Amino acid sequence: MSQEILQERFFEALINGDRPASRAIIQDSLKSGATPRQLLTDLLWPTYESMEKLYRSDQLTKLSHHLGTRLLRVLVDQNASRLVPTQSKGRTIFALCGPRDSDELGAQMAVDLLEEAGFEVKFAGGNIANDEIMSQVNEAKPDVLLMFASGANDLPNIRALIDQLHEIAACPNVQIAVGGGVFNRADGLAEEIGADLWANSPMAMVEALVAEPARRAQEQQRTVGRKRKAPVGKREAA
Repeated sequence: MSQEILQERFFEALINGDRPASRAIIQDSLKSGATPRQLLTDLLWPTYESMEKLYRSDQLTKLSHHLGTRLLRVLVDQNASRLVPTQSKGRTIFALCGPRDSDELGAQMAVDLLEEAGFEVKFAGGNIANDEIMSQVNEAKPDVLLMFASGANDLPNIRALIDQLHEIAACPNVQIAVGGGVFNRADGLAEEIGADLWANSPMAMVEALVAEPARRAQEQQRTVGRKRKAPVGKREAA
């Protein structure tokens, strides 16, 4: 069976809430030689992306979306237990995501792959106030602050958090990484708000964090939210 047909079968089973059929597809894939990592990268993640894209474009009902994402979450949890971590990278990640259940599902797949790649990850999910995030970053001093699968409504808080980290020089060594969601749909946005690293999928995020641990944002790249100088006339009037 081709990968495309397998994904279509899996998608249909999920949005119909067909738990036995969904589990059978996973088990058949494993019996056919697919590794847990391949299941995540070639089946679970692409199907998740398809559901999110169709739901955003009003081509998938809320009921079907909820049936699909809730069932997919169970299967992602089960697959996580099959992943075998590689040798430790000696780097820690504090991960966050958008507020929706589906945001958390996408971020969880990224976290699973990062753990398999040898990172030590703490995942807080969404709806965490910036002051709590700052407190955790200051206390735990992670190597990476990762914000993944965020919606457009989360962008102001993410931008404010990055601005605060830069302005007060809190944990100057922490690498700020973003990906998924709004960052996939707005090319160049991650760079413009001052993120050090960005990627459009869990697989790309793992590769980027492994390959570029020392990458940091340059001041000139940041254009969104940068304070503008007041016009000369206004300065004189002051």
